[in-house]
Amino acid sequence: MRPVRSLLFVPGHRGTWVEKAIAKGVDGVILDLEDAVPHDLKAEARDEVARSITRLRENGETISVYVRLNPLDTGLTGDDIEAVALPGLTGFALPKLTGRDDIVRYEALVDHFEAKNGVEPGSIEFIANLETAESYAECEAIAKASPRMATLFAGTARDADVSRSIGFTFTPGGDETLYLRSRAVLACRAAGLDFPLVGVWQDLEDPEGARNFSIKNRELGFKGQVLIHPSHIDVANEVFSPSKFEIDFYTGMIDAFEQAEAQGAAAVVYEGMHVDYAHIKTAREVLAYAENFTTN
Repeated sequence: MRPVRSLLFVPGHRGTWVEKAIAKGVDGVILDLEDAVPHDLKAEARDEVARSITRLRENGETISVYVRLNPLDTGLTGDDIEAVALPGLTGFALPKLTGRDDIVRYEALVDHFEAKNGVEPGSIEFIANLETAESYAECEAIAKASPRMATLFAGTARDADVSRSIGFTFTPGGDETLYLRSRAVLACRAAGLDFPLVGVWQDLEDPEGARNFSIKNRELGFKGQVLIHPSHIDVANEVFSPSKFEIDFYTGMIDAFEQAEAQGAAAVVYEGMHVDYAHIKTAREVLAYAENFTTN
C-alpha cells in the first residue's frame, strides 16, 4: 500500500467533486457507492465512478483511488465490482465486515472481475472497514485474510454503524474507542500492514477538535485518516507528515551515530539520550517515510 495521510470520501454520483478534492491536496479518495448514494441512484453512481476512475488514469493523476462497495448482504456487491474493477483503481474499501469469511467472498468476486475486465491479476487491494462489533473482534484474522489486504480502517464515528453496533457513547477525547483503535493498530502491524487508518471526525465546526483527533491518533500509531470533508485535508496532511523538527532530529541522530560507529562504537549520546542500532533503524524509517511526501 502506498501511504496516505488523507483519504477523502466522495459520493460516487458526484463525479466532478473528485477533481476538487485533488486540488485541495488530498492523498487519496474513496469513491462511495454505499451510504453516500441514494438507493435510486446506485446504478448511476456505478457509471459515474467508472468514468472517474478512467478519467483520472487517462489524466495521469497519481493519487490513490478506492471505491467503497455496497455490503455483501445487499445483493449489489457483484454489480458494483463488475462496473468499477477497472485499470487505474487502487482498491476497494470493504464495509460492514463480520469476519475473515467476508474477505474471502469479496476476494472471489474481485478475482473474477479483474480477469473479465482486463485488470492485472491481484492488483486491486483491500481496505477493511472496521465498523461492526464483529469486525473489531475479528480484526487480527481480517488483517491476514488475503494477500490483497492493504490496511485496516478503524471507524470510530459518532452515531454511525460502529457506535450503534458496539454501543459506546462518542466523546471528543475518544477514551471510549481507545481499546478499539489500539487493537486495530496492533492487528495491522502484526500482519505486516504498515499504514493503519482511522476516522472519521464529523464536527465541521470544531477545527481544534479535528486537529486534536488527528494528533492523538498519530501518537497511537495511525499513519493516515479517512475524512468526510475537504476542510480536514490540510490538517491531516500536516499532522500525519513527519515535521521539520523530526526530520532534523533524526538526520542529526544518524550523523552522530555514524561518526561514533566510524570510531568503533555502537552507541552514542545524542541530545541527552542513549542511541544505538535500534534507534537508528527507527530514524531511518521515519526519514524514508517522509520522502513519500516531499513533493506534496
